[in-house]
Amino acid sequence: MRRALIAASALAAVLAGAAVLVWALNVRGEEPLVEGPAAAPTAAMVERGAYLARAGNCMGCHTVSGGAAYAGGRGIDTPFGVVFSSNLTPDAATGLGHWSPAQFWRALHNGRSKDGRLLYPAFPYPSYTQVTREDADALFAFLRSLPAQPRANTTHALRWPYSSQAALAVWRALYFTPAEHRNDPAQDAQWNRGAYLVRGLGHCAACHTARNALGATDDALGLAGGLIPMQNWYAPSLASAAEAGVAGWPTRDVVVLLQTGVSPRGTVLGPMAEVVRHSTQHLSEADLTAMAVYLQAIPQSAAPAQRVVAAADARVAVQGAKLYESHCLQCHGARGEGVSGAYPPLAGNRAVTMDATVNLVQVVLNGGFPPSTAGNPRPFGMPPYVLSLSDADVAAVLTHIRTSWGNQAAPVSELEVSRQRGSIRP
Repeated sequence: MRRALIAASALAAVLAGAAVLVWALNVRGEEPLVEGPAAAPTAAMVERGAYLARAGNCMGCHTVSGGAAYAGGRGIDTPFGVVFSSNLTPDAATGLGHWSPAQFWRALHNGRSKDGRLLYPAFPYPSYTQVTREDADALFAFLRSLPAQPRANTTHALRWPYSSQAALAVWRALYFTPAEHRNDPAQDAQWNRGAYLVRGLGHCAACHTARNALGATDDALGLAGGLIPMQNWYAPSLASAAEAGVAGWPTRDVVVLLQTGVSPRGTVLGPMAEVVRHSTQHLSEADLTAMAVYLQAIPQSAAPAQRVVAAADARVAVQGAKLYESHCLQCHGARGEGVSGAYPPLAGNRAVTMDATVNLVQVVLNGGFPPSTAGNPRPFGMPPYVLSLSDADVAAVLTHIRTSWGNQAAPVSELEVSRQRGSIRP
């Protein structure tokens, strides 16, 4: 009995020590919340806040389809359940009506709600922690200028233990420390502005960085590409010329891609099309150029070694060629050359030949649609083939595309297509 009591006491001491450590790690880098008299927002401040909301694509997550702008309620699927975005309008009962600028700043910088509760990192505060207090105040002034929308926040649908504050505390202790943007004195003002936008409000790492089993991004692989959880799209590496690196592009081509969704060197589809439509097309030429300069300066990984790719099965090769002729040739050309300004070339297209094939399968099954933007209001799109092509058909035609006209990439298997089709939701 005595031994059991000693063991229980030791265990209790260990648990208490662990709890204290987790608490200490959760408050590291945090300063006490200091409330002060809030200056009356000016028209210029509100206007700047509206611009910053565009830069962060805040409306994209905080607006449900068909609902009032910024009133929340959009479900964000995660591997741990669904997180519902909150009401950012100034409604007193359900929105930000009783929030102070300091509390809003704490939410962005420290990931805490008005009452100090920990927020879920589906709200990308690990990136927003970089946002300056001045910009946070401008953003808050804009949100407070919106019409109040009385829309109660939807309760998150997360599995236990991920639904608990204790689990969030452990996650934060492991993966989050508040930070702030500091200009790099070795770089010019343009690079530093681009770094601030990409790392902070732009939260590019939220998609373009791999995540571990607990949903945390790996800083050591910043912008090195990753599968976007639950969306089944791969955000390609911005640190690799074989994927989405733009170090070798003319700066203007990068700017045009972010402005319009299409450029002589690429087209955005899937989740990135939504980012361009709702966010980057609305940014100033100066800010887009700064982002381009920063992205072009990202150190690029070494070019992959030349691979010896096994030839496709003869039957699959014949089937793929026939399917291409029937469904693809009219737009993409007999030799995958595409049509300038309309349909992208498939020959020599790194989006076609990179190792990850999930995006290709998504486009064939669900269609490919660049965003409608001011600079490209009527984009050319690709129809979905989810109902007309079997898994074997999709695998065959993609294998043909990845192994023709000089392309040298591995065949696509029927299993890969089947997995993607099974992830499609009605």
